[in-house]
Amino acid sequence: MSQAQDLQADGDGEAAKEARAPKPRRRRWIRRALLGLAIVVLLPLLTVAAALRLNYAGDPADGTRTRGKDAIWLGHAWVDGRKTDADVTALARRLRDTGIRDLYVHAGPLEDDGTLPGSAYPKARWLIGAVHKAAPGIRVQAWLGDKLATESPDGMRLAEKDTRAAVVRSTRQILAAGFDGAHFDLEPLHSGDEHYLDLLDALHRVTRAHGVPLSVAAHQIDPLPALHSVAGTLAGHPKWWSQAYFGQVARRVDQIAVMSYDTSTPLQSLYGGYVAQQTALALEVTPDSTDLLMGLPFYRENNFDHWAHAETVPAAVRGVRLGLSRTDATRANFGVALYVDFAATEADWTAYERDWAR
Repeated sequence: MSQAQDLQADGDGEAAKEARAPKPRRRRWIRRALLGLAIVVLLPLLTVAAALRLNYAGDPADGTRTRGKDAIWLGHAWVDGRKTDADVTALARRLRDTGIRDLYVHAGPLEDDGTLPGSAYPKARWLIGAVHKAAPGIRVQAWLGDKLATESPDGMRLAEKDTRAAVVRSTRQILAAGFDGAHFDLEPLHSGDEHYLDLLDALHRVTRAHGVPLSVAAHQIDPLPALHSVAGTLAGHPKWWSQAYFGQVARRVDQIAVMSYDTSTPLQSLYGGYVAQQTALALEVTPDSTDLLMGLPFYRENNFDHWAHAETVPAAVRGVRLGLSRTDATRANFGVALYVDFAATEADWTAYERDWAR
């Protein structure tokens, strides 16, 4: 190889090295871009976290404890033959001296067309009679639900008039079986759904004629303005309801229970602060005549939506009491709803009884 060729080869090698290695100015630009991206992503999260932590501070007002209008969701085993008189006796003993008035007993699910097979709740009459005898004053409501076809092609379609009519007939059916009320949990239910409001109007006419409550499980309320719209656009799952829509639902029922769990919050203080905010938002738009219940997590899971170490009963109860204290401390038609009996631990029951029921 000639000297000229050697020089050319050396030059090519240096050029290749320069091409492979970022220049100092490029490195600085990359670092600044990454820092800017981190600020854009983390600053709003840190701001929200600080606000929730601040919301968890302070002391609940005196008297912000049970009003004797609490509820618990019970699994299907209570109406399908797996439970016995001994179980009812134990349940009555457990409920004694607490604030629980309503049992939401899973009597469904509804079929996608709105019908409800009688075979879904074969032991309903036995349960209702046994509870009334063992725990006078406790109401046994039928918990009915179904997956809605709002985010997938499968499920119930509330837009269909015949489906809504079938749900109304199913409600008459379970009331004829002796239930003391009807509790509905239809998910995922998007904010602003007018067909759901129409269904509630029709259902309330039926329950009112029977002299029993119409109750619903409700989605959480936007913690930030229009967050449900943003989540719907970006993820296809709005999750939250607007505060205005929550109020529209609350005005159409006798009882509304907020599913204030599965919040993705990683710390007890953040979860409790979130529950305090949800309680305040719900109180602001729920009529005094409607029972407002805030959900307590009587179960444990560990996933992106729910962290068991953070979503605890003590944190939820403290959040409920703080939200109640700041918004409407003397409200009578208020309580908590425990989800769910078959996953509850003694620690859950102890926290509910110590922090709220006594």
